[in-house]
Amino acid sequence: MKSPLPWRIVTHSVLILVSIACIVPFVLLVISSFSGEQDILRYGYSFAPRHVSLEAYKYLLLHIAEIGRAYCITIGVTAVGTVLGLCLMACFAYPLSRKDFPFRTVGSFFVFFTMLFSGGLVPTYLMYTQIFHIKNTILALIIPGLLMNGFNVLLMRTFFANSIPAAVIESARIDGAGEFKTFVSIVLPLSLPILATVGLFQALNYWNNWYNGLIYLTDDRLFNIQNILNRIITDIQFLASSNLGANAGAAYAKIPSATVRMAIAVIGVIPILAIYPFFQKYFVKGIAIGAVKG
Repeated sequence: MKSPLPWRIVTHSVLILVSIACIVPFVLLVISSFSGEQDILRYGYSFAPRHVSLEAYKYLLLHIAEIGRAYCITIGVTAVGTVLGLCLMACFAYPLSRKDFPFRTVGSFFVFFTMLFSGGLVPTYLMYTQIFHIKNTILALIIPGLLMNGFNVLLMRTFFANSIPAAVIESARIDGAGEFKTFVSIVLPLSLPILATVGLFQALNYWNNWYNGLIYLTDDRLFNIQNILNRIITDIQFLASSNLGANAGAAYAKIPSATVRMAIAVIGVIPILAIYPFFQKYFVKGIAIGAVKG
């Protein structure tokens, strides 16, 4: 049964306004990255810049080697971390979704517990650096975000429990398929929506993560794109706040400090925006089904 026309008009209008509110800041971000530095400093950010300038991107081209290397590292870390994370979370969430699994309640409690409490920064740092020895290795960008995300595990558990018919699993068992065969050949192919949803969450986490590089890396050759862009901003702020004489002041004056921040944000977000449309239909379905029950 369709909703009354006035109610549909109101809901559609609200959703359109919310969508515009999400899009407008990004549009302003892109336009500002192509605006003149002096125009922003004098008139503020505008959707109609007085002068179009590429100075921010020209400045970033000076760091093209670092940015290119960081992009390669980020893409590799995101791909490996997402695939391994999905495998671990799916293998852990599936038994928790089975009613015949004897430790189902205990396992779910431990997953939920990790959403409320953590070991703290110092114990975590000591564990990863002194036990796992990941400091100044590429593993420092993968392992800390790899193992678990309690919300994603519960999301996958709920999807497996509500969307995979028990009769299908029972039929596979009657045909002689073991647990692993059933999981790989039956459950995973039927779980593309939740795999795509959780995979997108995991990929976003790896792509946007700069904290692990800040804590565990001192070798800038291993920095990901977020760490490199953050360092560029830090260098600009250092030049702005330091008192290094006339030469430093002249150098800082030539840097489009306001617009380069916008260009850095554009460079960091464009790849994710490019791949998101391909996951959108799975994302919506996975969230809707996976969140039916806690």
